[in-house]
Amino acid sequence: MALNTNVLNRQPDNFDFARPTQFRFSLLKVPNVEYHVTEVNLPGIAFGGDAIMNTRFTSMPFMGDTLDFSPVELGFMVQENLQNWKEIHDWMTGIGFPKSTEQFDDAITEGQALKNTTNRGVNANPNVLASDATLIILTNKNNPVIKVNFKNMYPTSLSGLTFNTQDTDATPLTAQVTMNYDLYEIEVI
Repeated sequence: MALNTNVLNRQPDNFDFARPTQFRFSLLKVPNVEYHVTEVNLPGIAFGGDAIMNTRFTSMPFMGDTLDFSPVELGFMVQENLQNWKEIHDWMTGIGFPKSTEQFDDAITEGQALKNTTNRGVNANPNVLASDATLIILTNKNNPVIKVNFKNMYPTSLSGLTFNTQDTDATPLTAQVTMNYDLYEIEVI
């Protein structure tokens, strides 16, 4: 495909802008979080390992060949029985098994059962402790327009919860979870 250099032929045909409230996020391993998500980021990417080419006159940077994906930051409202917060908590304790190796074995068994029930077939990454996720970006009319598929996502941190008797507004508790993943791919719907 040739690059179009004619400015008149390169004008955009869509003048609608993305809205920060038009999205859906789903993560297979934590179904109760999905309906309470208040914010999520589409992570940035950056080249890592930039090379420097030295010449007699100057050092010139040369583009890197390794992509670094920023983590996903997810905010959600916490259910009163803490069920959705506990899903992520239990996921992390299964990975880290602070009390016994049986916690890790249970997490592996649960992860394997989850992959088998979704008929997803064999995953390229044998790590059943990770989960694929999807961010769907919606148009201003709530129609899906972009699908971002995250591969092998797992939590790296979960915020604590602060209870306060002096809070007179009775605003719902919210929590933040940071997640890493292998990569994400953007698909136009």
